[in-house]
Amino acid sequence: MNFENILVENNEGIVTISMNRPDRLNAWTRKMGAEMEAVISLGNKDPGVDAFLVTGSGRGFCAGADVKDLFHAESVSGEAGSEDGSGDWVSLIRSSKPVVAAINGAAIGVGLTQVLPMDFIIASTEAKLSCRFIKMGLVPELASSKFLIARCGFGAASELMLTGKTILAEEALKVGLVDKVTNPQDLMAEAVIVARTMGENPPEALKKVKQLITENMDESDLGLVQSRELKALSLCYETPEHKEAINAFLEKREPDFKKNIS
Repeated sequence: MNFENILVENNEGIVTISMNRPDRLNAWTRKMGAEMEAVISLGNKDPGVDAFLVTGSGRGFCAGADVKDLFHAESVSGEAGSEDGSGDWVSLIRSSKPVVAAINGAAIGVGLTQVLPMDFIIASTEAKLSCRFIKMGLVPELASSKFLIARCGFGAASELMLTGKTILAEEALKVGLVDKVTNPQDLMAEAVIVARTMGENPPEALKKVKQLITENMDESDLGLVQSRELKALSLCYETPEHKEAINAFLEKREPDFKKNIS
């Protein structure tokens, strides 16, 4: 499958998606968003895919929306979105196989908010991050006003959104905006390790764990939290993956979850 705005590579079940407009620091376009969604949607149906890794080509990760491509078109039409625009990115990511972001440079605006729903964010020491919608007279999107608070807490999230400030990787780690910081030369290797460690686990259990995280991360009703867990647990007890895990434990061997995927 050929794409215009991204590069795709499958390395033993880890699909790396590289935003590929390096001359524009991988500025986001609707076409890019649609292509990324297509790869993840197809990969979720492919038993040979374990997890996804999202990064940027060149020295940038994603410097925000392409103003010429996106904002100018919307100011003319008066409408947000497009016929070839992206669908529900947040729901796709939260229902997907594990997704790891490897931020290699500037992650600004949508370049940042698109990764917040992902399962793990690792940043290079050269990364710069900003939720700078306020500087454009806009508000955050992609449910980032929820995910920023979930990751950083009320105060730090408010500061990021209300000032539009840009922070470096180490500060981002300190406030919880990213999960790990590493040297540029180690970024991709570290991200692959995380993606593989997540993706090698039973697919059905992974899906249900992600669903529980999404539903329960700000749920105040503990009874409902436990009810959701018990429902998911009862379903997992009946899966071939669980039975394989039990057999492998009793037989003192490593489980082979792949053979149980039809």
